Amino acid sequence: MKFRPCIDLHQGKVKQIVGGTLNSRSANLVENFVSDKNAAYYANLFKQDRLTGGHVIMLGPGNEAEALQALQAYPEGLQIGGGINTTNAAYYLENGASHVIVTSYVFRDGKIDLRNLAELVSEIGKDRLVLDLSCRTKNGAYFVVTDKWQKFTDFELNPANLEQLAAYCAEFLVHAADVEGQCQGIQENLVANLGQWVTIPTTYAGGARSLADLDLVNHLGQGKLDLTIGSALDIFGGHLAYREVLQWKAVL
Repeated sequence: MKFRPCIDLHQGKVKQIVGGTLNSRSANLVENFVSDKNAAYYANLFKQDRLTGGHVIMLGPGNEAEALQALQAYPEGLQIGGGINTTNAAYYLENGASHVIVTSYVFRDGKIDLRNLAELVSEIGKDRLVLDLSCRTKNGAYFVVTDKWQKFTDFELNPANLEQLAAYCAEFLVHAADVEGQCQGIQENLVANLGQWVTIPTTYAGGARSLADLDLVNHLGQGKLDLTIGSALDIFGGHLAYREVLQWKAVL
């Protein structure tokens, strides 16, 4: 298990947002942090610290220029997501992304679109594709959500479905949208399930607030999951020292 960094972009700025408030009504948006530094600053920081597998997420339009600056500051060091489809996936890969992260192009109208998924794999290859399976709970199960994490699909996270998707991509990225940005602890049941179910590299994001959460994800995820921490880090206005996270060592 390793720590993976993130750069979340909203309206052209690096921000940390409570995920469940990211909807069409901007008055409801809860921002934990708005940086006075640009995306390239953070990309250079992660490059200097030799962190790999992190991601840049474009939360809506107006973030493309900042995202490209980050990718060019750390070529092949960051993945990118947010509005990725067959028309732009190759472009971002050519401009420095190690992988593209896709949700809405594959999950459309509440269902998985295997035709779109196959076209994307044909365009860029499965080895450069990460499927974002950001999810929320409903009736005791976890379902992929789209449209700024507000719309449920009928795609449940379970062993059979994850096995099916693993044939199409290199990695999974799973935001626990119910706890994203709240810094109140991870979604333990989801982490434990993922640890039992996944067969390819998978990153969990959502709620992490301490070094103890790193230990917990490592334990519950059986060492198979990586962890993203955002709002809790001091570099994003939180209380958890980024340097301490870098020094953390996984012990099972």
